[in-house]
Amino acid sequence: MMTALLIFWPLLISLVIFIFQPSNARWYALAAAVLEFVISLIVLYTFNASGKLTYAWPWISSLGISFSLQVDGISMLLILLTTGLIPFIILASFNSKEKPAGLYALIMLMQSALVGVFTAADGFLFYVFWELALIPIYFICLLWGDEGRGRITFKFFVYTLAGSLVMLVALLYLYLQTPGNHSFDMQAMYEAGRALSPEKQSLVFWGLFLAFAIKIPMFPFHTWQPDTYTVAPMEGTMLLSGIMLKMGFYGILRLVIPMVPAGVSEWGFTVIVLAVVSVLYGSIIAINQKDFKRLVAYASIAHVGLIAAGLLTLQAVGIQGALIQMISHGILAFALFYICELITIRTGTRTITSLGGLRSNAPVLATVFMIVLLGTVALPFTSGFVGEFLLINALFKFNNILGALAGLTIILGAVYMLRAFQFMMLGTNSAATASVNDLSNLDKAVLYPIVVLVFLIGVHPDPLLKISEAATADIIQIFSTYTANLNP
Repeated sequence: MMTALLIFWPLLISLVIFIFQPSNARWYALAAAVLEFVISLIVLYTFNASGKLTYAWPWISSLGISFSLQVDGISMLLILLTTGLIPFIILASFNSKEKPAGLYALIMLMQSALVGVFTAADGFLFYVFWELALIPIYFICLLWGDEGRGRITFKFFVYTLAGSLVMLVALLYLYLQTPGNHSFDMQAMYEAGRALSPEKQSLVFWGLFLAFAIKIPMFPFHTWQPDTYTVAPMEGTMLLSGIMLKMGFYGILRLVIPMVPAGVSEWGFTVIVLAVVSVLYGSIIAINQKDFKRLVAYASIAHVGLIAAGLLTLQAVGIQGALIQMISHGILAFALFYICELITIRTGTRTITSLGGLRSNAPVLATVFMIVLLGTVALPFTSGFVGEFLLINALFKFNNILGALAGLTIILGAVYMLRAFQFMMLGTNSAATASVNDLSNLDKAVLYPIVVLVFLIGVHPDPLLKISEAATADIIQIFSTYTANLNP
């Protein structure tokens, strides 16, 4: 029941804010988001890492559709990321002028849809929540984005919708392969998918994977991302980078690998190569960026490419590394985009070379920025190090050359992040930075917990690894058993 509450509570608050349009909507949203996080902690407390929490309610029985939810270790980590970040996203919005009630209603609606994606145990329900998550982020970017948002947001919408429709076709095909009166139950679809011939599994693989590759995004399906991240409002960029792109990874873990293991076995190497290309491409383009927000957008392509590559090695160390890195990437991307917003508000520019000397007037900001930067470039004892170490380790075990190429992300990441820090924080003041204020109490309330998490996860990641250990083992067991039977 608590699992269902995680979905319906933010949905209820969203409707309340939409209908009554309270003048202090941000406080309602913040209080509701904090309570949502408390509910997720209760779910965590009752969660048995070696088992699952389930909730099922008949919905459209004649079509084999039910409102079926399930929480395992993988779901639990992403629920914690979602419910933990959204209060900070709402709090971060307090830094600028008062925002309309509609923005907070859309954020709460998106939270409901995101948790729905991460808990759905029915294929049709998964698709409903997947599409529902697109609606609020589309309007957030369209209504509150920067100049040129209409064209860019439309491109983002078309890309993701096209991928979703291909995924729907694949899900419907699997549904028709289930026995009897057919069912969208995830377990029934797993069995139907694994019963297909390797050739048909390959077709379903690409039908599902295309939607997830666009959402991540991976090269060459990434072209919507840099422009969308750049023109989206701060809240939209945080939602997209911090949480929403993790839907793609979750889809690979929850649908692709268990449903079509033969397709994964056939095309996994190709996808890993594309992911490593994403790492190199995103890093090299980030080095040449002049707009700091755009630099962070391309850096995100590089980091998620590494996650995808490690994930598809189908090793325990790779999957768990991917999950840890999803958490780390979420909190670090949030902090980087917030710092970008702070600098833009205070100086009126995001151009890296137009900034300089910020450290002299804002030493606390410079210190926090350096800590977040070090987490981003995977310095030991930071959250970024744990995930990247496990991912690169898995890639080296899979293929030495791909591991070495993917490992360049650490060197290239240091190049573009330290270069940005040097131009923005060091040197003499420019006209834009001559009278910049340091972090306010609100800014500290947003950023200090992130700093604590960067070090806490980096020093003691074991609790997160234990949560996902059993679910990771289940996925590997399914894949190993199938491939062993396929090639006795």
